[in-house]
Amino acid sequence: MRPIQNAALIQQLQWRYATKKFDPARKISDEDWETLEEALVLTPSSFGLQPWKFFVVSNPALREKLLPVSWGQRQVIDASHLVVFAIRKNLGTADLDHYLRRMAEVRGIEVASLDPFRKVVAGFLSRDPSEFNVNEWATRQVYIALGNFMTSAALIGIDTCPMEGLEPVQYDKVLGLAELGYATVVACPAGYRASDDKYAVTPKVRFPASEMIQRFG
Repeated sequence: MRPIQNAALIQQLQWRYATKKFDPARKISDEDWETLEEALVLTPSSFGLQPWKFFVVSNPALREKLLPVSWGQRQVIDASHLVVFAIRKNLGTADLDHYLRRMAEVRGIEVASLDPFRKVVAGFLSRDPSEFNVNEWATRQVYIALGNFMTSAALIGIDTCPMEGLEPVQYDKVLGLAELGYATVVACPAGYRASDDKYAVTPKVRFPASEMIQRFG
């Protein structure tokens, strides 16, 4: 039997929306949150490099400090959990070697056997900065993780709200990310919608598939 039926998948994607008002009294269970963290870890990335880190902000005082640099959006306070998606700044060969050591460990092989792969990826990362901005590339990778997180949450009945409406540099200051070598890209509160969030019943507005999908062949 297939893991999830077509109708169930579409139903949950129809159910999800960018939650504007969370119920602060409802919390995600430890079991469900562990599942969502594992979903984040399992996110695919180019070359498998995982040029990111996911900061889960639970401290109420920190979340209060994030409110004014989140355009006053109370989701950062009222949601059960808050994830800040950040890139590893200026990803380079040291990060590549860290990944290759992990690959060798997981697959039970010698690191030296990965030299051909290392050469390819190192060449990709070391391209002329005028042609390739590694931080911009990493930022695009982060959005793969965001989409994976939101879809995974919807499949287990948890609400989310992707938030670009924030001040990344100020987030970095509040959380001390610059000192750790990371930079904020986007945040995503997660939890359960408030019963009076009008957007929960507002119909989705999407262009028809005939307008959005073009087939060749």
